[in-house]
Amino acid sequence: MPSDALTNTKLGIGITGSFCTFKKIFEELESLHHKGYDLTTVFSYNAYTQNTRFGSASHFITKAEQLTQKDIICTITQAERVGPAKMFDVFLIAPCTGNTLAKLASSITDTPVLMAAKSHLRNNRPVVIFLSTNDALAANLSNIGTLLNRKNIYFVPFSQDNPVDKPNSMISDFSLIEDTIIAALNGTQLSPVISSHA
Repeated sequence: MPSDALTNTKLGIGITGSFCTFKKIFEELESLHHKGYDLTTVFSYNAYTQNTRFGSASHFITKAEQLTQKDIICTITQAERVGPAKMFDVFLIAPCTGNTLAKLASSITDTPVLMAAKSHLRNNRPVVIFLSTNDALAANLSNIGTLLNRKNIYFVPFSQDNPVDKPNSMISDFSLIEDTIIAALNGTQLSPVISSHA
């Protein structure tokens, strides 16, 4: 798909529990909406139910429904329809926690976001990962490697966000979300994968 033909691209967004990123993620989703993307949100169980110091679950649920003018997909049963109904051209997991990353690499499907990704992949359509995890350079490093080599999986370029205080932590670059989506729709991983800043 050429980069100038993205109007009405059906973009699914899987939201998992890296709550500290939610504010900026929703800012990026608003930008994509204004550019003409057709957005649908899928919430993990934690994202859908947990209140944190970064905001209440109801606040983000309301924002998602107002932005998309659609009900949130919030159960595994609802998410299973993603593939058979060919609901999305591309599925973005943003943020993608280390827990979700590890399960995706191991083909574990126990949340709506993971089911949506699995169901979407059956159609050989791209899944884009916006990484946000404190153990990217520790236990999850092998999972990143696994997914980088898996067909139809693409990463928003990422880097260490606080190498002094959190040396194993990495996060994707918010400003490269759309560029990664465009590249993924063309079957290409945006490079460099490890960026100079996040």
